[in-house]
Amino acid sequence: MNRQTFAGALLAAALAFAPAAFGATIRVAIGTQDTTINCAAGGLMIRELHLLEKYLPHDGRYKDAQYDIEWHNFTSGAPLTNEMVADKLDFGAMADFPGSLNGAAFLKAGRRSIFLSVLSGSTIGSGNGIVVPVGSPVQSIADLKGKQISVPFASTAHGMLLRALKAQGWDLDRDVTVLTQAPEVAGPALQVGKIDAHADFVPFADLFPYKGFARKIYDGAQADAPTFHGTLVAADYAKKYPEIVVAYLRAAIEADRLLAAEPERYSELIAKVTGVDAEVAYLFHGPLGLQTRDMTWKPEYRQALATAIDTLRLLKRHDSNLTADSFIDDSYVRTAFQAASLDYDAQLKNYAKSPLKAKDPVDGKPIADEKRAASVWFAGEPLVRHYGSAEHAFAEARKAEAAGKRVRVIYVHDRDLGIALLANQAWFAADSQGRLNAFLLKDAAARWAQANHAQMLDYAAARGLASSHLASAR
Repeated sequence: MNRQTFAGALLAAALAFAPAAFGATIRVAIGTQDTTINCAAGGLMIRELHLLEKYLPHDGRYKDAQYDIEWHNFTSGAPLTNEMVADKLDFGAMADFPGSLNGAAFLKAGRRSIFLSVLSGSTIGSGNGIVVPVGSPVQSIADLKGKQISVPFASTAHGMLLRALKAQGWDLDRDVTVLTQAPEVAGPALQVGKIDAHADFVPFADLFPYKGFARKIYDGAQADAPTFHGTLVAADYAKKYPEIVVAYLRAAIEADRLLAAEPERYSELIAKVTGVDAEVAYLFHGPLGLQTRDMTWKPEYRQALATAIDTLRLLKRHDSNLTADSFIDDSYVRTAFQAASLDYDAQLKNYAKSPLKAKDPVDGKPIADEKRAASVWFAGEPLVRHYGSAEHAFAEARKAEAAGKRVRVIYVHDRDLGIALLANQAWFAADSQGRLNAFLLKDAAARWAQANHAQMLDYAAARGLASSHLASAR
């Protein structure tokens, strides 16, 4: 190599690794899934609150840098992946299954993507679910044999559905018909009874029941199979701009902190931007929420990604040699945690949900039993009220309604699964003292009632019993 060629190579290297020193404009193009509300800390919140701008570097080689921040919203992971592979996006947020296809698509194109961090998930699988039309006689997945079930193909909900059907011992070619259907198509189909059931990811398995035209008859927690949504980046971009990747993750860390501190406020923001009701957003992001916001790569999430990669390979959706170990790189999120003065390894060991620290306003006692806890969001009140039991929540709701207040939503928790539920979708079992235990499934409530000499109740009966017991106690 002659001197002129060598000098040119040095200049090219300088331009590649220190573009900001030359006053470059650096693109930061981020693909979000706003309606997939457990991605909020990696997209919607950062965008709406301008958090990324707070952390983008402006020193060292970025001293004179200008940033061109682009936001692009998608309803699913597949088109987001197409844009990333086409080099139109640098970052993306999606679940384990579509994320696996992202990694495979990059490899097929001769490039590579990195799974940076988790955003929100469940180590037991809650969040994904199966719903049926509200008037359907179906009460559990066992009742769906011979029926037609739709699901967004190659989604995390598809993986849940396959596991659930396998657990029934069914032949997928004979015992059930599975067809592909996006949530925006499935919603109207459920309303007019064109499909027997629909499996979907966050938030649709809870949004459709909240809207009143579906009932949830299966939650992913029943499969005990971890699931998550997280963030990805093109590997060549991360290599070129590692400080920007860390800045993005620091913005996500702050968004997560804000959601934890004021879930009602930011559930309202999510609703304003997406149209997904704040009551449903709070079901996920409030204390003891349906899923847990968690940016660390717990072993369960690593296994979820490995399962997704293997399942999609068996379904012939990809034939790459992608592995979870080659796909995940936790060095960036560890650096972001350190920069935010947070202990990544401590959080890695922390499996607790967003905590509920409150006293029951009825008896003044601290709320200790998470599975009996209940909450009420009253119209006109900025904060959700928390109670130590469903009977207290129901009785207080009835009293407030009699005084002219409107109840937006009541939340309870499944005694068996420990997951948050919309109370009007739950079944209950009441013991001889009128203490209520909530369940997602009618059969589960019936079993507990029989084993504990209790009375099984639907929502309306449970509310009536709670009000009468509290009145007599006073």
